[in-house]
Amino acid sequence: MKLGVYNAILHDRPLPEALDAVAALGLTGIEINSGGFLPPVHIPTFDDILVSDTARDDYLGIFEGTGVSIAGLNCNGNPLHPKPEIGGAHAEDIRRSIRLAERLGQHRVVTMSGLPGGEPGATVTNWVVNAWNSAALDVLDYQWTVAVPFWQEIDRLAADHDVKVALELHPQNLVFNTADVRKLVELTGATHVGVELDASHLFWQQMDPVAVVRELGPLVFHAAAKDIRVNTAHAQLYGVLDNRFRRLSADEPRTNLGGDEWANEWPKDSAWDFVALGRGHDTAYWTEFLRALHEVDPEMLVNIEHEDVSLGRIEGLEIAATVLKDADAALQASLATA
Repeated sequence: MKLGVYNAILHDRPLPEALDAVAALGLTGIEINSGGFLPPVHIPTFDDILVSDTARDDYLGIFEGTGVSIAGLNCNGNPLHPKPEIGGAHAEDIRRSIRLAERLGQHRVVTMSGLPGGEPGATVTNWVVNAWNSAALDVLDYQWTVAVPFWQEIDRLAADHDVKVALELHPQNLVFNTADVRKLVELTGATHVGVELDASHLFWQQMDPVAVVRELGPLVFHAAAKDIRVNTAHAQLYGVLDNRFRRLSADEPRTNLGGDEWANEWPKDSAWDFVALGRGHDTAYWTEFLRALHEVDPEMLVNIEHEDVSLGRIEGLEIAATVLKDADAALQASLATA
């Protein structure tokens, strides 16, 4: 397997310095953000690469001799958002990322399934978490009529460009668990749409990422090494759907999610938090996670995503890289003696 880093945490520095940081961790891959919720900071010549071999070769030349190569593109966003300035823009970012992937010799684009509104004419998304009443199922039925033709189109485009699109099973998305993945594939007939196995969002849902990998098998195209810690005392009070987020004002640092939508502040004393690899689940667990991925694809791309706010950018990556490399060494040792 190829171990690397998702580059969003390194957007504070130019690409050559980001590659130096990844190499210093003893990792060999970097997953490059290519649009969606975040701008493609490390692909400043995006438009030129799509049409110019010289621009493409110049960009790929940045990686030569660094020991780090591109390990997929990441275009996380909401391509089904009912507002065209968000949904339409993110959908086009996915299309452009697929074309860019082919130009760069890449075969994986990570994104999210997206989430429509709850009915025709809606302007806000509607995430049905528990469809206990018939009206909620009506919402879901409508949302699938929006999702299916879009993902059929993307599947055809991906096949044409020899790319597989890997969906992160993330909250505020139509597809966020194993059953949803199966449903999307069955309804669309997709052959080039599957899953980016990000363990973190499965953990807080009380799912076992290892079991999910083995259940989905070849539908797992890509993986993220990202951990969470359940804060038991707070989870007992608020549950894992803890919704005590605070709206950030325009004069506070905040991340734009498209249009006039912004990321909110995480709850204080939250039920669960993103933590560096190993601070929620030990090396032995991550060894089994890698083993399950290896069973699906020995060449699987596995990239660290760092969102532990208690740690600095490099500090968090160093902790995560140590755990991931130790887990991989343990896996390789066990395979050698099997």
